[in-house]
Amino acid sequence: MLCITNGNVILEREIVHKNVYMDGEIIVKISDEAPSVHDQVIDAKGRYVSPGFIDVHTHGRKGCDTMDGDVEKLKVISKENLTTGCTSYLPTTMTMQKEDVNKAIDAVAALKGNEPGAKILGVHMEGPFVSEKYKGAQDAKNIIPSTVENFQALAHGHEDLIRKITLAPESAGALDLIAYLAKQGISVSVGHSNATYDEAIAAFDAGANSTTHTYNAMTPLDKRKPGIVGAVMDDPRPYAELILDGKHVYYPAARILLKMVGKERLILITDSLECTGMPLGQYELGGQPIWVEEGRAVLNDGTIAGSIAGMNEVVRHAFEHLNVSLPEAVNFASRNPAKSIHEEHLGLIREGYKADLILFDDQIDVSMAIVRGQIKYNKGE
Repeated sequence: MLCITNGNVILEREIVHKNVYMDGEIIVKISDEAPSVHDQVIDAKGRYVSPGFIDVHTHGRKGCDTMDGDVEKLKVISKENLTTGCTSYLPTTMTMQKEDVNKAIDAVAALKGNEPGAKILGVHMEGPFVSEKYKGAQDAKNIIPSTVENFQALAHGHEDLIRKITLAPESAGALDLIAYLAKQGISVSVGHSNATYDEAIAAFDAGANSTTHTYNAMTPLDKRKPGIVGAVMDDPRPYAELILDGKHVYYPAARILLKMVGKERLILITDSLECTGMPLGQYELGGQPIWVEEGRAVLNDGTIAGSIAGMNEVVRHAFEHLNVSLPEAVNFASRNPAKSIHEEHLGLIREGYKADLILFDDQIDVSMAIVRGQIKYNKGE
């Protein structure tokens, strides 16, 4: 067995100084029992031992994007994710032509199960069933009607690979599509949307269970028009994605969101782009040029695009700015996203759960990542 010793183990609600044992892909024991001479031992040397982070909304990093539709570039993303503590993720598509989306999903399907780093749990389709008014960095010319037939054409025979989809529920046919997707076990997230409060609630009634990068690219909270932001704060059912890079949402607004949705429903995401981890300059997103400047990525017109953050950064920001404990900050990036996409036995250090673990220091600088019981990243080696 593989055993991690001398670590501060982050459980769901506390931090304990115990040994964590793994047998194959599964965590089998968390105890004070000393390892035997037959066990492979990892000395954590006082570092934190945490569940691996799960990013349910990420486009790419290190010069590579999901929409490239290239298996080799997906491999780069998979490996680079580990450096940020992300051990599993949903490669996220954009609002682009059907053929481009098909190619991207085909590439993900080809790599899934043979990833060199972080595990692919499936695909997050961001669009193309979105609102032109709140398209954000999505390309308006590729927006299409919200129909089951269009979804099936985009999934291209890989419906079982789609784990999450962002859409605007106010569009014609959207509620029927939401009901269909929810029945298939696909997480539906309300985003890039001009929906009213009532339309957002209707989406949750139909089966939607999340909001996409909450506050961004959606109707805001107003005293007479509560919008999507008001709906996710008022309705006890949906999860709320949040890009906590300090650029997309200011920390006081993030604290307000947390107070309203609670610690069980907040999900930290990166919404990271191909320019993440790259020098300042010009890059691409969904066929559009973007620029990295002053710690953020923007379009020609100044519209903020996705982030250039890593999961360890957004977790650190949560711990530093949201008045939460370290286990709670970690839950936002592990337990909660796992639950939001109906992923069982993932996202916690618990007996019987998948052995996806990371080691990090007080700054949440990741030094090791274990994926399904195998050391996949060891900083400095």
